[in-house]
Amino acid sequence: MATPQFVCANWSADNTGCKKFGKYTCKGCHLVVYCGSDCQKSHWALHKIDCKSPLGNETWRPSWALENRKPAFLETGNRNIIPSFADEKRLWGNIPAIDVLKLESNEGVDYGKQIDLLFAVSGDLRNVVKTIAQVPASYNKLIVVTINDDDLDVMARNVIILLIALVSDNIDEAVDCIIHVWYSALIRKSDLDMIQQKILPLVQGICEKVKDKDSHSLLGKTWRFGKRSLRLVLQKSQWARLLTYMKTPEGLTAERASRIRTAVTLAESKKDSLDRHLVFQSPARRIAKHRFRQDGLLLPFGAPRHEFQEPNPTLFNVTDSWPMNECADPLHGWSLKDVEDSSSGPATADIYGKLFNHIRTTLRAFLIRLSDSQMAFRLFCMGFGEIYTILECNTFNRIEVSNVADNLLAGIHHTASAMGPLLQCPRANPHATLITLFRNAITETMTMQDRMMDMYTRRPETKLIREYISHIGAKSFHHPLLDHRPLMWTYAQANVAAYDPIFDRFMENFRFSQVDKLFGLVMKEKHTVIEKWPFRLKLRYDQPGALEELISLNNEIVFAKERYVEWRRRYM
Repeated sequence: MATPQFVCANWSADNTGCKKFGKYTCKGCHLVVYCGSDCQKSHWALHKIDCKSPLGNETWRPSWALENRKPAFLETGNRNIIPSFADEKRLWGNIPAIDVLKLESNEGVDYGKQIDLLFAVSGDLRNVVKTIAQVPASYNKLIVVTINDDDLDVMARNVIILLIALVSDNIDEAVDCIIHVWYSALIRKSDLDMIQQKILPLVQGICEKVKDKDSHSLLGKTWRFGKRSLRLVLQKSQWARLLTYMKTPEGLTAERASRIRTAVTLAESKKDSLDRHLVFQSPARRIAKHRFRQDGLLLPFGAPRHEFQEPNPTLFNVTDSWPMNECADPLHGWSLKDVEDSSSGPATADIYGKLFNHIRTTLRAFLIRLSDSQMAFRLFCMGFGEIYTILECNTFNRIEVSNVADNLLAGIHHTASAMGPLLQCPRANPHATLITLFRNAITETMTMQDRMMDMYTRRPETKLIREYISHIGAKSFHHPLLDHRPLMWTYAQANVAAYDPIFDRFMENFRFSQVDKLFGLVMKEKHTVIEKWPFRLKLRYDQPGALEELISLNNEIVFAKERYVEWRRRYM
Protein backbone atom coordinates (compact mmCIF):
# COMPACT_ATOMS: atom_id res chain seq x y z
CA MET A 1 0.00 0.00 0.00
CA ALA A 2 1.31 3.45 -0.90
CA THR A 3 2.55 5.79 1.82
CA PRO A 4 -0.53 7.65 3.09
CA GLN A 5 -0.90 11.34 2.34
CA PHE A 6 -2.61 13.75 4.72
CA VAL A 7 -4.64 16.75 3.61
CA CYS A 8 -3.46 20.29 4.40
CA ALA A 9 -5.23 21.44 7.58
CA ASN A 10 -6.25 24.73 5.95
CA TRP A 11 -9.49 23.28 4.56
CA SER A 12 -12.93 24.89 4.70
CA ALA A 13 -16.50 23.55 4.76
CA ASP A 14 -17.47 25.55 1.67
CA ASN A 15 -14.69 23.90 -0.39
CA THR A 16 -12.84 27.20 -0.85
CA GLY A 17 -9.91 26.09 1.29
CA CYS A 18 -6.73 24.27 0.35
CA LYS A 19 -7.06 20.80 -1.17
CA LYS A 20 -3.35 19.97 -1.39
CA PHE A 21 -1.51 17.38 0.66
CA GLY A 22 0.59 18.48 3.61
CA LYS A 23 4.39 18.44 3.45
CA TYR A 24 5.18 20.29 6.68
CA THR A 25 3.92 20.25 10.24
CA CYS A 26 3.25 22.79 12.94
CA LYS A 27 6.44 22.82 15.00
CA GLY A 28 4.49 23.84 18.10
CA CYS A 29 2.45 20.64 18.38
CA HIS A 30 3.28 18.29 15.46
CA LEU A 31 -0.45 17.50 15.14
CA VAL A 32 -1.37 19.03 11.76
CA VAL A 33 0.15 19.23 8.28
CA TYR A 34 0.34 22.09 5.81
CA CYS A 35 1.25 22.38 2.16
CA GLY A 36 3.28 25.51 2.87
CA SER A 37 3.77 28.59 5.04
CA ASP A 38 0.91 30.56 3.45
CA CYS A 39 -1.67 27.98 4.51
CA GLN A 40 -0.11 27.69 7.95
CA LYS A 41 -0.35 31.44 8.50
CA SER A 42 -3.92 31.53 7.16
CA HIS A 43 -4.98 28.71 9.47
CA TRP A 44 -3.25 30.00 12.61
CA ALA A 45 -6.30 31.86 13.98
CA LEU A 46 -8.11 28.51 14.23
CA HIS A 47 -5.19 26.25 15.02
CA LYS A 48 -3.83 28.33 17.88
CA ILE A 49 -6.85 27.31 20.01
CA ASP A 50 -5.50 23.75 19.99
CA CYS A 51 -1.81 24.49 19.64
CA LYS A 52 -1.84 26.84 22.66
CA SER A 53 -4.25 24.73 24.71
CA PRO A 54 -3.34 24.39 28.41
CA LEU A 55 -3.35 20.63 27.80
CA GLY A 56 -0.26 21.13 25.65
CA ASN A 57 1.78 22.71 28.43
CA GLU A 58 4.46 20.66 30.14
CA THR A 59 3.20 22.16 33.40
CA TRP A 60 -0.40 20.94 32.91
CA ARG A 61 -1.96 19.53 36.08
CA PRO A 62 -5.28 17.70 36.59
CA SER A 63 -8.23 19.62 37.97
CA TRP A 64 -8.03 18.07 41.44
CA ALA A 65 -4.51 19.45 41.87
CA LEU A 66 -5.44 22.90 40.58
CA GLU A 67 -8.49 22.99 42.85
CA ASN A 68 -6.53 21.75 45.88
CA ARG A 69 -8.80 18.78 46.65
CA LYS A 70 -8.80 15.00 46.63
CA PRO A 71 -9.61 13.37 43.29
CA ALA A 72 -13.05 11.73 43.28
CA PHE A 73 -11.56 8.25 42.86
CA LEU A 74 -9.79 8.60 46.23
CA GLU A 75 -12.93 9.61 48.11
CA THR A 76 -14.23 7.28 50.84
CA GLY A 77 -15.73 4.16 49.33
CA ASN A 78 -14.05 4.70 45.97
CA ARG A 79 -10.43 3.75 46.57
CA ASN A 80 -9.71 1.91 43.34
CA ILE A 81 -6.89 3.94 41.80
CA ILE A 82 -6.70 1.69 38.75
CA PRO A 83 -10.12 1.95 37.06
CA SER A 84 -12.52 -0.92 36.49
CA PHE A 85 -14.71 -1.19 33.39
CA ALA A 86 -16.65 -4.31 34.38
CA ASP A 87 -20.19 -2.92 34.18
CA GLU A 88 -20.07 -0.73 31.07
CA LYS A 89 -21.25 -1.29 27.51
CA ARG A 90 -18.28 -2.13 25.30
CA LEU A 91 -18.85 -1.55 21.61
CA TRP A 92 -15.11 -1.05 21.05
CA GLY A 93 -12.41 -3.42 22.19
CA ASN A 94 -10.60 -2.62 25.44
CA ILE A 95 -7.59 -4.88 24.94
CA PRO A 96 -5.36 -4.97 21.82
CA ALA A 97 -6.44 -7.15 18.89
CA ILE A 98 -4.71 -10.48 18.35
CA ASP A 99 -4.27 -12.83 15.40
CA VAL A 100 -5.78 -16.00 16.87
CA LEU A 101 -4.56 -18.22 14.03
CA LYS A 102 -0.85 -17.48 13.41
CA LEU A 103 -1.10 -20.00 10.57
CA GLU A 104 2.48 -19.72 9.38
CA SER A 105 3.98 -20.72 12.75
CA ASN A 106 1.33 -23.34 13.57
CA GLU A 107 -0.40 -25.42 10.87
CA GLY A 108 1.91 -23.89 8.26
CA VAL A 109 1.37 -21.95 5.03
CA ASP A 110 0.87 -25.20 3.10
CA TYR A 111 -1.98 -26.37 5.35
CA GLY A 112 -4.38 -28.13 3.01
CA LYS A 113 -7.56 -28.33 5.07
CA GLN A 114 -10.48 -26.05 5.85
CA ILE A 115 -9.95 -23.62 8.74
CA ASP A 116 -12.68 -23.16 11.36
CA LEU A 117 -12.44 -20.28 13.85
CA LEU A 118 -14.78 -19.66 16.78
CA PHE A 119 -15.03 -16.28 18.53
CA ALA A 120 -17.42 -17.43 21.25
CA VAL A 121 -17.64 -14.09 23.09
CA SER A 122 -16.53 -11.88 20.26
CA GLY A 123 -17.02 -8.28 21.34
CA ASP A 124 -16.24 -6.12 18.32
CA LEU A 125 -14.60 -7.46 15.15
CA ARG A 126 -10.99 -6.44 15.80
CA ASN A 127 -9.71 -10.00 16.40
CA VAL A 128 -11.63 -11.29 13.37
CA VAL A 129 -10.28 -8.52 11.16
CA LYS A 130 -6.69 -8.87 12.34
CA THR A 131 -6.74 -12.67 12.02
CA ILE A 132 -8.13 -12.77 8.48
CA ALA A 133 -5.90 -9.88 7.37
CA GLN A 134 -2.84 -11.93 8.36
CA VAL A 135 -3.77 -15.23 6.72
CA PRO A 136 -0.91 -15.97 4.28
CA ALA A 137 -1.73 -15.39 0.61
CA SER A 138 -0.77 -18.99 -0.23
CA TYR A 139 -3.66 -20.46 1.79
CA ASN A 140 -6.59 -21.10 -0.58
CA LYS A 141 -9.04 -23.36 1.26
CA LEU A 142 -12.36 -22.43 2.86
CA ILE A 143 -12.23 -20.37 6.07
CA VAL A 144 -15.33 -20.61 8.29
CA VAL A 145 -15.57 -17.88 10.94
CA THR A 146 -18.18 -18.37 13.68
CA ILE A 147 -18.90 -15.23 15.71
CA ASN A 148 -21.12 -15.04 18.78
CA ASP A 149 -21.95 -12.35 21.32
CA ASP A 150 -24.98 -12.18 23.58
CA ASP A 151 -25.27 -8.37 23.30
CA LEU A 152 -27.38 -7.39 20.29
CA ASP A 153 -25.81 -3.89 20.33
CA VAL A 154 -22.46 -5.58 19.65
CA MET A 155 -23.72 -8.21 17.22
CA ALA A 156 -25.82 -5.79 15.16
CA ARG A 157 -22.75 -3.63 14.53
CA ASN A 158 -20.70 -6.70 13.61
CA VAL A 159 -23.37 -7.80 11.11
CA ILE A 160 -23.58 -4.35 9.52
CA ILE A 161 -19.79 -3.99 9.23
CA LEU A 162 -19.36 -7.45 7.68
CA LEU A 163 -22.19 -6.85 5.21
CA ILE A 164 -20.57 -3.54 4.17
CA ALA A 165 -17.37 -5.51 3.54
CA LEU A 166 -19.25 -8.11 1.47
CA VAL A 167 -21.52 -5.89 -0.66
CA SER A 168 -19.05 -3.10 -1.51
CA ASP A 169 -17.47 -2.98 -4.94
CA ASN A 170 -14.75 -0.46 -4.07
CA ILE A 171 -12.32 -1.59 -1.37
CA ASP A 172 -11.03 1.88 -0.46
CA GLU A 173 -14.56 3.30 -0.13
CA ALA A 174 -15.57 0.30 1.98
CA VAL A 175 -12.55 0.72 4.27
CA ASP A 176 -13.35 4.35 5.10
CA CYS A 177 -17.06 3.58 5.51
CA ILE A 178 -16.30 0.74 7.95
CA ILE A 179 -13.86 2.88 9.97
CA HIS A 180 -16.51 5.51 10.60
CA VAL A 181 -19.43 3.14 11.18
CA TRP A 182 -17.18 1.33 13.67
CA TYR A 183 -15.62 4.27 15.49
CA SER A 184 -17.09 7.69 14.62
CA ALA A 185 -20.06 9.23 16.43
CA LEU A 186 -21.08 11.11 13.27
CA ILE A 187 -20.76 9.64 9.79
CA ARG A 188 -20.96 10.96 6.22
CA LYS A 189 -24.10 10.81 4.08
CA SER A 190 -22.32 8.29 1.85
CA ASP A 191 -21.82 6.01 4.88
CA LEU A 192 -25.47 6.27 5.86
CA ASP A 193 -26.48 5.63 2.24
CA MET A 194 -24.37 2.49 2.22
CA ILE A 195 -26.21 1.20 5.30
CA GLN A 196 -29.68 2.21 4.21
CA GLN A 197 -29.46 1.43 0.49
CA LYS A 198 -27.32 -1.72 0.52
CA ILE A 199 -27.71 -3.34 3.96
CA LEU A 200 -31.16 -2.32 5.21
CA PRO A 201 -33.06 -3.96 2.29
CA LEU A 202 -31.36 -7.29 2.98
CA VAL A 203 -32.68 -7.31 6.54
CA GLN A 204 -36.08 -5.83 5.68
CA GLY A 205 -36.75 -8.70 3.31
CA ILE A 206 -36.19 -11.24 6.08
CA CYS A 207 -38.29 -9.32 8.61
CA GLU A 208 -41.18 -9.28 6.15
CA LYS A 209 -40.95 -13.04 5.61
CA VAL A 210 -40.87 -13.92 9.32
CA LYS A 211 -43.36 -11.34 10.63
CA ASP A 212 -45.89 -14.03 11.58
CA LYS A 213 -43.40 -16.23 13.44
CA ASP A 214 -43.25 -16.50 17.23
CA SER A 215 -41.08 -13.70 18.68
CA HIS A 216 -38.71 -16.20 20.37
CA SER A 217 -38.32 -18.57 17.43
CA LEU A 218 -34.75 -18.91 16.17
CA LEU A 219 -34.47 -18.00 12.48
CA GLY A 220 -31.48 -18.09 10.15
CA LYS A 221 -30.70 -16.48 6.81
CA THR A 222 -27.70 -17.03 4.54
CA TRP A 223 -26.60 -14.34 2.06
CA ARG A 224 -24.17 -15.37 -0.68
CA PHE A 225 -21.66 -13.10 -2.41
CA GLY A 226 -19.75 -15.20 -4.93
CA LYS A 227 -17.35 -17.45 -2.99
CA ARG A 228 -18.28 -15.74 0.26
CA SER A 229 -21.31 -16.03 2.49
CA LEU A 230 -22.76 -14.70 5.72
CA ARG A 231 -25.30 -16.65 7.78
CA LEU A 232 -27.09 -14.83 10.59
CA VAL A 233 -29.17 -16.65 13.22
CA LEU A 234 -31.37 -14.52 15.49
CA GLN A 235 -34.64 -14.71 17.34
CA LYS A 236 -37.52 -13.19 15.41
CA SER A 237 -37.70 -10.26 17.85
CA GLN A 238 -33.97 -9.61 17.32
CA TRP A 239 -34.42 -9.51 13.55
CA ALA A 240 -36.93 -6.69 14.03
CA ARG A 241 -34.58 -4.82 16.38
CA LEU A 242 -31.71 -5.19 13.91
CA LEU A 243 -33.48 -2.74 11.62
CA THR A 244 -33.26 -0.01 14.26
CA TYR A 245 -29.45 0.00 14.08
CA MET A 246 -29.67 1.16 10.46
CA LYS A 247 -32.09 4.06 10.92
CA THR A 248 -31.33 7.39 12.56
CA PRO A 249 -33.76 7.91 15.46
CA GLU A 250 -36.46 10.41 14.54
CA GLY A 251 -35.54 13.97 15.45
CA LEU A 252 -31.89 13.20 16.20
CA THR A 253 -29.71 15.82 14.52
CA ALA A 254 -25.92 15.94 14.44
CA GLU A 255 -25.95 18.81 16.92
CA ARG A 256 -28.19 16.99 19.37
CA ALA A 257 -26.21 13.75 19.01
CA SER A 258 -23.00 15.66 19.80
CA ARG A 259 -24.55 17.23 22.89
CA ILE A 260 -25.73 13.82 24.11
CA ARG A 261 -22.28 12.35 23.60
CA THR A 262 -20.26 15.18 25.15
CA ALA A 263 -22.58 15.16 28.17
CA VAL A 264 -20.79 11.85 28.87
CA THR A 265 -17.32 12.31 27.39
CA LEU A 266 -16.81 15.81 28.84
CA ALA A 267 -19.03 15.45 31.91
CA GLU A 268 -18.07 17.78 34.74
CA SER A 269 -18.89 15.01 37.21
CA LYS A 270 -16.36 12.74 35.47
CA LYS A 271 -13.52 15.23 35.11
CA ASP A 272 -11.27 13.45 37.63
CA SER A 273 -11.69 10.17 35.76
CA LEU A 274 -10.98 11.94 32.47
CA ASP A 275 -7.94 13.74 33.89
CA ARG A 276 -6.59 10.52 35.33
CA HIS A 277 -6.27 9.18 31.78
CA LEU A 278 -4.42 12.33 30.68
CA VAL A 279 -1.86 12.36 33.51
CA PHE A 280 0.37 9.83 31.72
CA GLN A 281 0.16 11.33 28.24
CA SER A 282 2.51 13.66 26.40
CA PRO A 283 1.25 17.23 25.86
CA ALA A 284 0.37 16.65 22.18
CA ARG A 285 -1.41 13.40 22.99
CA ARG A 286 -3.48 15.13 25.67
CA ILE A 287 -4.66 17.64 23.04
CA ALA A 288 -5.47 14.83 20.59
CA LYS A 289 -7.41 12.84 23.18
CA HIS A 290 -9.41 15.92 24.16
CA ARG A 291 -10.26 16.52 20.48
CA PHE A 292 -11.62 12.99 20.17
CA ARG A 293 -13.69 13.47 23.32
CA GLN A 294 -15.06 16.66 21.79
CA ASP A 295 -16.08 15.51 18.31
CA GLY A 296 -15.92 11.69 18.41
CA LEU A 297 -14.55 11.43 14.85
CA LEU A 298 -11.76 8.98 14.12
CA LEU A 299 -9.73 11.10 11.73
CA PRO A 300 -6.28 12.65 11.50
CA PHE A 301 -6.19 15.77 13.69
CA GLY A 302 -6.28 18.25 10.81
CA ALA A 303 -8.55 16.28 8.44
CA PRO A 304 -11.73 17.87 7.03
CA ARG A 305 -14.78 17.23 9.21
CA HIS A 306 -17.58 19.09 7.44
CA GLU A 307 -19.00 15.98 5.74
CA PHE A 308 -19.74 14.27 9.07
CA GLN A 309 -23.32 15.40 9.64
CA GLU A 310 -25.23 12.14 10.22
CA PRO A 311 -25.57 10.56 13.69
CA ASN A 312 -24.14 7.04 13.53
CA PRO A 313 -27.27 4.86 13.93
CA THR A 314 -25.24 1.89 15.15
CA LEU A 315 -24.13 3.97 18.16
CA PHE A 316 -27.17 6.21 18.60
CA ASN A 317 -29.70 3.41 18.68
CA VAL A 318 -31.98 5.56 20.82
CA THR A 319 -32.44 9.33 20.85
CA ASP A 320 -31.29 10.25 24.35
CA SER A 321 -28.16 8.35 25.34
CA TRP A 322 -24.54 7.61 24.48
CA PRO A 323 -23.92 3.90 25.13
CA MET A 324 -20.29 3.88 26.32
CA ASN A 325 -18.36 5.22 29.28
CA GLU A 326 -16.60 8.57 29.27
CA CYS A 327 -13.15 7.10 28.58
CA ALA A 328 -14.05 4.63 25.80
CA ASP A 329 -11.35 5.05 23.15
CA PRO A 330 -10.61 3.29 19.82
CA LEU A 331 -6.93 3.27 20.83
CA HIS A 332 -7.64 0.63 23.48
CA GLY A 333 -8.48 -2.05 20.91
CA TRP A 334 -5.18 -1.99 19.01
CA SER A 335 -1.52 -2.47 19.86
CA LEU A 336 -0.14 0.93 20.82
CA LYS A 337 3.26 -0.04 19.43
CA ASP A 338 1.72 -0.93 16.05
CA VAL A 339 -0.23 2.34 16.09
CA GLU A 340 2.84 4.41 16.99
CA ASP A 341 4.80 2.68 14.23
CA SER A 342 2.16 3.75 11.67
CA SER A 343 2.55 6.92 9.64
CA SER A 344 0.79 10.20 10.29
CA GLY A 345 2.89 12.04 7.74
CA PRO A 346 4.87 15.04 8.98
CA ALA A 347 2.44 15.35 11.94
CA THR A 348 4.44 12.89 14.01
CA ALA A 349 2.48 13.48 17.25
CA ASP A 350 -0.95 12.81 15.70
CA ILE A 351 -1.82 9.57 17.51
CA TYR A 352 -5.34 9.36 16.03
CA GLY A 353 -3.94 9.99 12.57
CA LYS A 354 -1.63 7.04 13.20
CA LEU A 355 -4.55 4.96 14.50
CA PHE A 356 -6.68 5.89 11.49
CA ASN A 357 -3.92 4.78 9.15
CA HIS A 358 -3.21 1.58 11.11
CA ILE A 359 -6.87 0.50 11.09
CA ARG A 360 -7.21 1.53 7.45
CA THR A 361 -4.20 -0.61 6.50
CA THR A 362 -5.49 -3.58 8.51
CA LEU A 363 -9.02 -3.29 7.08
CA ARG A 364 -7.68 -3.02 3.56
CA ALA A 365 -5.69 -6.23 4.03
CA PHE A 366 -8.83 -7.86 5.49
CA LEU A 367 -10.97 -6.81 2.51
CA ILE A 368 -8.38 -7.88 -0.05
CA ARG A 369 -8.16 -11.30 1.64
CA LEU A 370 -11.95 -11.44 1.68
CA SER A 371 -12.24 -10.57 -2.00
CA ASP A 372 -10.21 -13.53 -3.27
CA SER A 373 -11.01 -16.21 -0.68
CA GLN A 374 -13.57 -18.83 0.10
CA MET A 375 -15.03 -17.38 3.28
CA ALA A 376 -18.11 -18.24 5.31
CA PHE A 377 -19.23 -16.15 8.30
CA ARG A 378 -21.74 -17.53 10.80
CA LEU A 379 -23.11 -15.06 13.34
CA PHE A 380 -25.16 -15.76 16.47
CA CYS A 381 -26.48 -13.68 19.36
CA MET A 382 -26.65 -16.25 22.14
CA GLY A 383 -25.43 -16.63 25.70
CA PHE A 384 -22.12 -18.36 26.31
CA GLY A 385 -24.04 -21.11 28.10
CA GLU A 386 -26.10 -21.77 24.94
CA ILE A 387 -23.86 -21.35 21.91
CA TYR A 388 -21.91 -24.58 22.42
CA THR A 389 -25.12 -26.62 22.28
CA ILE A 390 -25.67 -25.86 18.58
CA LEU A 391 -22.08 -26.21 17.35
CA GLU A 392 -20.38 -29.40 16.19
CA CYS A 393 -17.78 -31.13 18.34
CA ASN A 394 -14.19 -31.62 17.17
CA THR A 395 -14.54 -28.77 14.64
CA PHE A 396 -12.48 -25.71 15.45
CA ASN A 397 -8.82 -24.94 14.81
CA ARG A 398 -9.00 -22.02 17.25
CA ILE A 399 -11.50 -20.96 19.88
CA GLU A 400 -11.17 -17.50 21.44
CA VAL A 401 -13.38 -16.68 24.44
CA SER A 402 -12.14 -13.25 25.62
CA ASN A 403 -12.01 -13.25 29.45
CA VAL A 404 -15.15 -15.32 30.03
CA ALA A 405 -12.99 -17.86 31.92
CA ASP A 406 -12.42 -15.26 34.65
CA ASN A 407 -13.78 -16.46 37.97
CA LEU A 408 -16.25 -13.54 38.10
CA LEU A 409 -17.75 -14.69 34.78
CA ALA A 410 -18.15 -18.30 33.60
CA GLY A 411 -14.97 -19.57 35.25
CA ILE A 412 -12.45 -22.00 33.82
CA HIS A 413 -14.38 -25.19 34.58
CA HIS A 414 -17.55 -24.09 32.79
CA THR A 415 -15.47 -22.67 29.93
CA ALA A 416 -13.54 -25.94 29.55
CA SER A 417 -16.73 -27.99 29.74
CA ALA A 418 -18.46 -25.91 27.04
CA MET A 419 -15.56 -25.24 24.66
CA GLY A 420 -13.31 -28.30 25.07
CA PRO A 421 -15.41 -30.71 22.99
CA LEU A 422 -15.68 -28.15 20.15
CA LEU A 423 -11.89 -27.98 19.74
CA GLN A 424 -10.25 -30.28 17.21
CA CYS A 425 -8.54 -33.24 18.82
CA PRO A 426 -4.76 -33.62 18.38
CA ARG A 427 -5.16 -36.43 15.84
CA ALA A 428 -7.09 -34.07 13.59
CA ASN A 429 -4.93 -31.04 14.32
CA PRO A 430 -2.12 -30.93 16.90
CA HIS A 431 -2.12 -27.10 16.68
CA ALA A 432 -5.79 -26.63 17.67
CA THR A 433 -5.92 -24.15 20.57
CA LEU A 434 -8.44 -22.69 23.01
CA ILE A 435 -7.37 -19.17 24.04
CA THR A 436 -8.49 -17.88 27.43
CA LEU A 437 -7.71 -14.50 28.99
CA PHE A 438 -7.62 -13.80 32.73
CA ARG A 439 -7.98 -10.09 33.46
CA ASN A 440 -9.10 -10.27 37.09
CA ALA A 441 -7.13 -13.23 38.43
CA ILE A 442 -4.22 -11.27 39.89
CA THR A 443 -6.39 -8.56 41.48
CA GLU A 444 -8.71 -11.19 42.99
CA THR A 445 -5.89 -13.30 44.34
CA MET A 446 -3.51 -10.67 45.71
CA THR A 447 -3.62 -10.50 49.47
CA MET A 448 -2.87 -7.50 51.64
CA GLN A 449 0.47 -9.13 52.40
CA ASP A 450 1.22 -9.33 48.67
CA ARG A 451 0.41 -5.65 48.27
CA MET A 452 2.48 -4.60 51.27
CA MET A 453 5.46 -6.61 50.09
CA ASP A 454 5.11 -5.15 46.61
CA MET A 455 4.89 -1.67 48.02
CA TYR A 456 7.69 -1.74 50.57
CA THR A 457 10.19 -4.32 49.34
CA ARG A 458 13.16 -2.46 47.90
CA ARG A 459 13.50 -4.07 44.50
CA PRO A 460 15.89 -3.19 41.67
CA GLU A 461 12.88 -2.08 39.60
CA THR A 462 12.31 0.79 42.04
CA LYS A 463 15.09 2.72 40.34
CA LEU A 464 13.26 2.41 37.01
CA ILE A 465 10.02 3.66 38.57
CA ARG A 466 11.82 6.68 40.02
CA GLU A 467 13.28 7.44 36.60
CA TYR A 468 9.80 7.18 35.10
CA ILE A 469 8.29 9.58 37.66
CA SER A 470 11.12 12.04 37.04
CA HIS A 471 10.77 11.75 33.25
CA ILE A 472 7.02 12.40 33.30
CA GLY A 473 7.70 15.42 35.45
CA ALA A 474 5.28 14.78 38.30
CA LYS A 475 5.79 17.49 40.91
CA SER A 476 5.12 17.30 44.61
CA PHE A 477 2.27 19.16 46.31
CA HIS A 478 2.04 20.20 49.96
CA HIS A 479 -0.83 17.81 50.65
CA PRO A 480 0.15 14.16 49.94
CA LEU A 481 -3.26 13.33 48.45
CA LEU A 482 -2.79 16.05 45.84
CA ASP A 483 0.56 14.69 44.71
CA HIS A 484 0.71 13.08 41.25
CA ARG A 485 3.40 10.71 42.29
CA PRO A 486 1.40 8.09 44.24
CA LEU A 487 -0.95 7.67 41.26
CA MET A 488 1.93 7.34 38.81
CA TRP A 489 3.83 5.10 41.20
CA THR A 490 0.80 2.78 41.49
CA TYR A 491 0.49 2.39 37.72
CA ALA A 492 4.21 1.96 37.17
CA GLN A 493 4.60 -0.48 40.04
CA ALA A 494 1.71 -2.57 38.67
CA ASN A 495 3.54 -2.80 35.36
CA VAL A 496 6.99 -3.80 36.64
CA ALA A 497 5.83 -6.49 39.07
CA ALA A 498 6.16 -10.22 38.32
CA TYR A 499 2.88 -11.99 39.01
CA ASP A 500 3.75 -15.63 38.30
CA PRO A 501 3.57 -16.80 41.95
CA ILE A 502 0.19 -15.09 42.42
CA PHE A 503 -1.22 -16.64 39.23
CA ASP A 504 0.07 -20.04 40.37
CA ARG A 505 -1.90 -19.53 43.58
CA PHE A 506 -4.97 -18.53 41.56
CA MET A 507 -4.73 -21.72 39.51
CA GLU A 508 -4.40 -23.78 42.67
CA ASN A 509 -7.37 -22.03 44.29
CA PHE A 510 -9.63 -22.75 41.32
CA ARG A 511 -8.35 -26.26 40.66
CA PHE A 512 -6.86 -25.83 37.21
CA SER A 513 -5.20 -29.21 37.69
CA GLN A 514 -8.62 -30.87 37.49
CA VAL A 515 -9.44 -29.43 34.06
CA ASP A 516 -7.47 -32.18 32.34
CA LYS A 517 -9.13 -34.99 34.34
CA LEU A 518 -12.65 -33.60 34.09
CA PHE A 519 -12.71 -32.10 30.60
CA GLY A 520 -9.69 -33.45 28.73
CA LEU A 521 -8.02 -30.06 28.26
CA VAL A 522 -4.32 -29.53 28.92
CA MET A 523 -2.60 -26.19 29.51
CA LYS A 524 0.01 -25.57 26.83
CA GLU A 525 3.40 -24.98 28.40
CA LYS A 526 4.64 -23.24 25.25
CA HIS A 527 2.19 -20.75 23.79
CA THR A 528 1.87 -20.61 20.01
CA VAL A 529 -0.71 -17.83 19.52
CA ILE A 530 -0.26 -15.14 22.20
CA GLU A 531 2.34 -14.69 24.93
CA LYS A 532 1.35 -15.67 28.46
CA TRP A 533 2.05 -12.14 29.74
CA PRO A 534 1.92 -10.00 26.56
CA PHE A 535 2.00 -6.67 28.42
CA ARG A 536 4.84 -7.47 30.76
CA LEU A 537 8.03 -5.46 30.31
CA LYS A 538 10.30 -7.27 27.88
CA LEU A 539 13.45 -5.46 28.96
CA ARG A 540 15.11 -5.67 32.37
CA TYR A 541 15.00 -2.55 34.47
CA ASP A 542 18.67 -1.78 33.74
CA GLN A 543 18.63 -2.37 29.96
CA PRO A 544 18.65 0.45 27.39
CA GLY A 545 15.08 1.24 26.34
CA ALA A 546 13.46 -0.01 29.58
CA LEU A 547 12.27 3.48 30.53
CA GLU A 548 10.71 4.04 27.10
CA GLU A 549 9.00 0.63 27.32
CA LEU A 550 7.50 1.48 30.71
CA ILE A 551 6.29 4.87 29.45
CA SER A 552 4.58 3.20 26.48
CA LEU A 553 2.99 0.51 28.66
CA ASN A 554 1.59 3.08 31.07
CA ASN A 555 0.05 4.92 28.11
CA GLU A 556 -2.14 1.89 27.42
CA ILE A 557 -5.16 0.81 29.44
CA VAL A 558 -3.86 -2.76 29.72
CA PHE A 559 -1.58 -3.84 32.51
CA ALA A 560 1.10 -6.45 33.14
CA LYS A 561 -1.52 -8.39 35.14
CA GLU A 562 -3.26 -9.57 31.95
CA ARG A 563 -2.59 -13.33 31.62
CA TYR A 564 -3.41 -15.54 28.64
CA VAL A 565 -3.64 -19.31 28.95
CA GLU A 566 -3.68 -21.59 25.90
CA TRP A 567 -5.21 -25.06 26.00
CA ARG A 568 -5.16 -28.15 23.80
CA ARG A 569 -7.20 -31.31 23.99
CA ARG A 570 -5.56 -34.30 25.60
CA TYR A 571 -4.08 -36.85 23.22
CA MET A 572 -6.58 -39.70 22.75
